[in-house]
Amino acid sequence: MKRVLIGIISLLFAGSLLAQPIIGVSSTASSGSASAPLTYINAIKNAGGVPLVIPMTTDEVQLDAILNTITGLVMTGGEDVNPLKFYGEEPHPRMGEIAPARDEFDYILIRKAVEKGIPVLGICRGMQMLNVALGGTLIQDIPSQVKGSMVDHRQEAPSSTATHSITIQKNSLLYNLLKTEKTAVNTFHHQAVKKVAPSLKVIAVAKDGVVEAVEGTGNMRVLGLQFHPEGFAAHGECEFSPIFEWLVNESKIAPLNQ
Repeated sequence: MKRVLIGIISLLFAGSLLAQPIIGVSSTASSGSASAPLTYINAIKNAGGVPLVIPMTTDEVQLDAILNTITGLVMTGGEDVNPLKFYGEEPHPRMGEIAPARDEFDYILIRKAVEKGIPVLGICRGMQMLNVALGGTLIQDIPSQVKGSMVDHRQEAPSSTATHSITIQKNSLLYNLLKTEKTAVNTFHHQAVKKVAPSLKVIAVAKDGVVEAVEGTGNMRVLGLQFHPEGFAAHGECEFSPIFEWLVNESKIAPLNQ
């Protein structure tokens, strides 16, 4: 009887682990440490996932081992993407800080994750790098390159405050998650998607036409967002919680290409 009980407990414990998929979170290596903001961590936890911060590395053997462990991936925000190296454009005079080592890490991580069929959620820089890694380009500085833009894409308000609206394409993934064609979002960027990667499509824009969301075509389980839903979802259930719930639920399904 004792062995039977131990077996039942073990099965229940294993089931509970399976019910909480491991979600990788791309890191930065500033100040001598590999880290990711707690807003991403808490948003994933609130949605029922187990966040795992991935240290920056370009060692493909190590990255393969990590990608064989996680079943979902969040690409986080951060620095500008190096235009000369990743999409063949000269740097704009108003381009911000770049992080070459992080660019390489993100690029390899995204391409490997997509190749393996792992669901990916790219946020802010994460969406921009997703677009670049799959063959797209970026607007390097919205204020000087988007004529007539009246949208302040670099708010000073807290990340839990929405400061401009976006329009969402009906029947898109984001529409199906948020159940609306228009919502208000937060915004902390000056770069944005320009030429869209062939395997992505635009599903939301700001009033000035700046791309606010993309999704993968075909069977790609990919969602890119220019805004920061984790700024809201980290504090508990909210309008944007379904985004992280989508990632967690998709991550319970085996990667499509393994």
